[in-house]
Amino acid sequence: MIITAFFCALCLSTFSQPGLQEIGDATREVKRSYNSLVNLCYAVGAITGLIGGVRVYSNWNTGQHHIDAQVVGWFLSCIFFEIVAVMIGALYGV
Repeated sequence: MIITAFFCALCLSTFSQPGLQEIGDATREVKRSYNSLVNLCYAVGAITGLIGGVRVYSNWNTGQHHIDAQVVGWFLSCIFFEIVAVMIGALYGV
């Protein structure tokens, strides 16, 4: 009975942890394309900032002087993309 339990445990240990190779492959793929991902985040943040600046400028020129919420919203969306770029590097250890 002990021998049977040993062989069953041996068989289970060889099939344990499925997906570790796939996780390693995904990590290597992200590390390979890290610079592209960071540049994409920076570009999207810059475009968001430009669009937000134009909208705020347009609203200010049309007479809407209570645009504080818009300014904060656009500014925080730009900051979000910058934080995402940093977090990608921290998450994958690049």
